[in-house]
Amino acid sequence: TRIQKERFTDEAAYQAVKGVYRIDNRVLGLMRKQAIVMHPLPRVDEIAQEVDAVPRAAYFRQARNGLFVRMALLDKVLA
Repeated sequence: TRIQKERFTDEAAYQAVKGVYRIDNRVLGLMRKQAIVMHPLPRVDEIAQEVDAVPRAAYFRQARNGLFVRMALLDKVLA
């Protein structure tokens, strides 16, 4: 997930580490071929947009499936 700005009391400390952890095509090239990229969304700048087109990017599927899981849970709890 992202580096959480709200956890920093010093803006300079946040700026020093912001963007240090970023997944882009270079990082994908270092990963195992069967590895997938998941993320809870929304992303800030920790995943480059170029990764969206890669089949191993699972975060949009993850978000879509999460919607259906929440719907099922609400149905189960409220029915």
